[in-house]
Amino acid sequence: MPSVETKSSEETVALGARLGRLLEPGDFVALVGELGAGKTQFAKGIALGLEVDPETPVTSPTYTILNVYQGRIPLYHFDLYRLQGADEVADLGFEEYFSGDGACVVEWAERLEDEVPQELLTVELSHRGEGRCVCFHAEGARPNAVLKALFPC
Repeated sequence: MPSVETKSSEETVALGARLGRLLEPGDFVALVGELGAGKTQFAKGIALGLEVDPETPVTSPTYTILNVYQGRIPLYHFDLYRLQGADEVADLGFEEYFSGDGACVVEWAERLEDEVPQELLTVELSHRGEGRCVCFHAEGARPNAVLKALFPC
């Protein structure tokens, strides 16, 4: 499981942008980590990598639950913080986005429980001093290919 330490919000955004440049329709990125760990900053970077207009404010959709941004492909940015579990997500019908024509980035993805797609890239962010530790875990052929492209060795 590759991990990277970022020392600032700008570095977290830049790492997200590197990932965003690799994403294709149907890709699913699960962002997990405690409150304030940098999930939204990472999502902002993904938006930049997907060529969302840099003038477009990318904010956490805590109250709206979903923001859609237009870039090279659509970015479906979810924030499930206010939801109590997978049943609430199922009631909202968001699973149609999970394998659609854009890339999904889901903050607080652990709230999906067993409703996550089989193929996903999990990005866990945690505090490390003044910076962040960003750990990656891929499940499935496509997420593993993305991870290999992100960290070629």
